[in-house]
Amino acid sequence: MFTVATAVVSVMSLALTACAQSDSGVGSESGVGSGDRETAYKRVINDPHPGPDAVIEAAGAPAGVARAGDGSLLLSYSVRYFGDDEGPAAAAWRIVSAAGRTVAQQAWHANVEDQPDQYIGVRDGFVRWHRSSRGAESAYALDVRGKRQKVTTSDRALGTRPGDIVLHEGTPNRIYRAANRTMAAPAGAPEYVDFALDERGSVWFVDQSQAPNRVVQQRDGRTLTSTPIPKPYGNGGAVTAAGGTTALALLRGGPSGTVRGLMVTADDGAHWRNIAGGGIPWQDLKLESVSLVLRALPDGRLLVGEKGGRYWLADDRSNRAFHQPKTPVPFTSFTVQGKTLYGIADATKATYDLVKGEGLYASDDSGHTWRRQGKRG
Repeated sequence: MFTVATAVVSVMSLALTACAQSDSGVGSESGVGSGDRETAYKRVINDPHPGPDAVIEAAGAPAGVARAGDGSLLLSYSVRYFGDDEGPAAAAWRIVSAAGRTVAQQAWHANVEDQPDQYIGVRDGFVRWHRSSRGAESAYALDVRGKRQKVTTSDRALGTRPGDIVLHEGTPNRIYRAANRTMAAPAGAPEYVDFALDERGSVWFVDQSQAPNRVVQQRDGRTLTSTPIPKPYGNGGAVTAAGGTTALALLRGGPSGTVRGLMVTADDGAHWRNIAGGGIPWQDLKLESVSLVLRALPDGRLLVGEKGGRYWLADDRSNRAFHQPKTPVPFTSFTVQGKTLYGIADATKATYDLVKGEGLYASDDSGHTWRRQGKRG
């Protein structure tokens, strides 16, 4: 089933029993014919009050996954009109306990023009960020039982602190402060660039206001380091930070150019080195900045890949050598949440049919073995 993939952050260990898997409702392969699926799909997106089970069944695979501190998962789903950029849609979320039981779920009618909701996992639940087709943004929190809680929007940018997390990258940039359930812009970081937050509360981003562009580290609104991006790149793209590692994508051909390596520091910006190899065939990749997946694990290792394509994981935290994790089926979405790798198998083009093995997979051992959640039949 065609979905829009998202990526979210947290920690996880999926130890699901067969009973738990059958209860979670991910990755249905019910054997329903194409005509029946098309009819059911169209019924769901045109229903002004769709039910969660119907939306999840129509979606086939989740669009994203987030994990709370107790191991609960929030799985998000999106089904959308195939015709063009306008039309009806439906969305849903389902919270699954650490034991694999559905504890809460919700669905609603939506529009294709709206951006898909984004969810992140926090210690006591989940935070949802949304922006409508008219540009209005909103956020709220859910506890692990699905009870909704208010998130306050700050009118002023906040200096980042330890414990803050990235709520939304790009336009607009938003952080979430769990201590008082507040959403705000990060002080000092431009709204139009990707940014990352590390465990110490440092925000990392590319300053494009001067030539050459510079990768900047700030904390509580104060600049700590500012390092020029080396020639012949000149431009930086996605940035990630965790486990003492910060990495920046190096671009050729402008801000929306082709990714040709990484710029990495493991000592808080004191020294940087470039990765132009390491087992990743950069020159063979048609990897545009908008299609890059770049994530740092809590141990400092990096995950690098292309959305819907190939992925590479560092052998160790030195990030000098990378390998391709073996996957049970091709993944259209691949991300990391804490120490766990997540892969979503889905169709790459709009279709009413399911693909073989469609659904959510997780690995707690760097991709050596995978668990499939919610397999039926």
